[in-house]
Amino acid sequence: MIAVVDYRMGNLKSVERGLRSVGADARITSDPAQIAAADAVVLPGVGAFGDAMASMNSLGETDAMRSAIADGKPFLGICLGQHLLFSDGVEGAPEGGTVKGMGLVEGVVGRIPNRDAAGKLYKIPHVGWNSIEGLKTPLFEGIPEGEHFYFTHSFMVPDTPHTIATTEHSVRIPAAIAVSDRVFGVQFHPEKSSDAGAKLLANFVHIVETIK
Repeated sequence: MIAVVDYRMGNLKSVERGLRSVGADARITSDPAQIAAADAVVLPGVGAFGDAMASMNSLGETDAMRSAIADGKPFLGICLGQHLLFSDGVEGAPEGGTVKGMGLVEGVVGRIPNRDAAGKLYKIPHVGWNSIEGLKTPLFEGIPEGEHFYFTHSFMVPDTPHTIATTEHSVRIPAAIAVSDRVFGVQFHPEKSSDAGAKLLANFVHIVETIK
């Protein structure tokens, strides 16, 4: 069973449908015990970093997800769900401060610059279909370099050694990370990314099935 974490925000139903469409037993849950006991965990993301962490902490979900990850369960964070894997985020924080994240990766999630190095102005939020480059793990098996995925975000994770795919807007943006061979995050929304997104979700389900 793949637990789709309900932290009182996010596009839960579309993620659940996307996983079920590729053969997964996916269930939306806010129960920490069910999250910790699941075969895998998906953390969807629509909302603000600070609000999400406050909700997950109050519901006991943060510790449950950490426990699942520590037990070797596959994990996929989507958009904000990728952001929350990091140690800190500025979204929803007091002026000049940060909010503590889950802390699996060291780094601060910040706002996407609205200008590139040459001064060209870019629209933020970044919304639409972008190609991605990199694709170095089984999560992207069968997905060609340069494939397009759907993005909608105003914030981005920092580039770290965990980056496995990137895209371009005003700057180079990490489009996917691999914290380990079982723990992943993606900036785009696979559940809204047509065939390529379905393939990525199917790859994640395959990773889950090979570990069970």
